[in-house]
Amino acid sequence: MASNFRKTLLTVSLFFNVLLADAGHAADVPYPSKPVTMVVPFTAGGPTDTVARLIAQSMSAELKQTIVIENVGGAGGTLGAGRVARAAADGYTVLLHHIGQATAPSLYRKLPYKVEDFEAIGLVTAVPMTIVARKDFPPKNLKELIDFAKKNKDKVTYANAGLGSASHLCGMLLMKAMDTVLTTVPYKGTGPAMNDLLGGRVDFMCDQTTNTTSQIKAGKIKAYAVTSKKKIASLPQLPTAAESGLPGFEISVWHALYAPRNTPKVAIDRLNQALKVALKDKTVISRFAELGTEPEPEERLKPEVLNTYLKEERARWDEVIRKAGQFAE
Repeated sequence: MASNFRKTLLTVSLFFNVLLADAGHAADVPYPSKPVTMVVPFTAGGPTDTVARLIAQSMSAELKQTIVIENVGGAGGTLGAGRVARAAADGYTVLLHHIGQATAPSLYRKLPYKVEDFEAIGLVTAVPMTIVARKDFPPKNLKELIDFAKKNKDKVTYANAGLGSASHLCGMLLMKAMDTVLTTVPYKGTGPAMNDLLGGRVDFMCDQTTNTTSQIKAGKIKAYAVTSKKKIASLPQLPTAAESGLPGFEISVWHALYAPRNTPKVAIDRLNQALKVALKDKTVISRFAELGTEPEPEERLKPEVLNTYLKEERARWDEVIRKAGQFAE
């Protein structure tokens, strides 16, 4: 019996030695040692997806690992964000989200996660928006659009990509600035909304330059203004909203990278470094410029800067959303 006991102890000892050896080996494996999944909480082909794919290639080269883009659309980006919040905190699942990360806590009364469930990696870019319409929409400029909308508010239709989307947020601000409530037509994504605008089935919308620039240049839609402080190089003839009759009207859709809470610092630091390299990539800078945006400056790429900015944006949008009274149940 004593012999059997000693055998059992030996077996247990060997088992724990193997576990410790495996743990030690795992600790020695440099990060990353396998592909990283970048979740985009919107459908493929949309503005946020475009930003993700532009930086992913360069980040992959720096990390020496493939970055797989996974589109998890639905519920204004909350489904994809929730997917990352529940993922293993090992650095192999990250989230590329836009301004919706700041607005979701106010829009959704039953949000399935908390903003605190994420670790900040860094800001990426702030994309201006454009106020655009079907190409045969009567108003010739933004001032005429405002007047036309006020006189025909029961007939004019405003399209957006769904609750919580950038176009929805811009629309709330725009109607507040115009002091007019219009008929809003929500879609399941930017693509369907733009398709109906191109087809003349809705009147106008507000969307990111990453999605509208090519359509504007091709003359397929009518452009009234850009929502940035100054004109953008990709659309030099397009005036700002402030210049066109909406003083102080400004909105940019900022994008940032996050990881699940408690992701090891070594992984956060490595991802942050790869992001910095990507945002210095000449191809990324050039493509961003074509789409009317530019990388965030390096001094704004620190995780702590994103944390501070996220808090500020949450406070800003909470007030706007509460006044608009638009919530998701």
